[in-house]
Amino acid sequence: MECLHPVLGAGDLAAERLELANINPQTGLATDYLNHFNEVMMLLEMLPAMPDCAGDVLDWKPLDYVGHFENSTFKDKKLAILAYQAAPASLRSHLEIQVAEINARVCQIQDRLRQSPGASDVAAEIADMATNEIKPLISIAGAVIHGHVDLEATQHEGEGAQAEIDALFA
Repeated sequence: MECLHPVLGAGDLAAERLELANINPQTGLATDYLNHFNEVMMLLEMLPAMPDCAGDVLDWKPLDYVGHFENSTFKDKKLAILAYQAAPASLRSHLEIQVAEINARVCQIQDRLRQSPGASDVAAEIADMATNEIKPLISIAGAVIHGHVDLEATQHEGEGAQAEIDALFA
């Protein structure tokens, strides 16, 4: 018996269908996933002006790609999950690396918030970290989703977000 794996560009994953669903037909990835990170990013940047956002930041939980779509109201969430499964393994892996780094940074910030509740200098520091460390990682994840990444140029082990950003825009 032959195992059939979904293939981008064919059947349910035809390019036209993916485009209509806001899924990149070349990569099989959807930018809707980034909404999960953009929400916490917005809260982190608002923290100095709106300290009551701290509770929402602390409530935020990491979600992987499939988990995000399973729990979302995205109209074509089943298609998004199927396309993700058909996406090139190197792109999925690279996206997962970016997501792991974003999750780690947000978790560090959450720990910092728990240690210093209500401290305005901490809120400003957190907002700065979000803007300068997390936002670039979200941009890299977006580039991966859109297929604008040279995986060989961006996989610099241990050089962090700045090397990846440099590689993206070089």
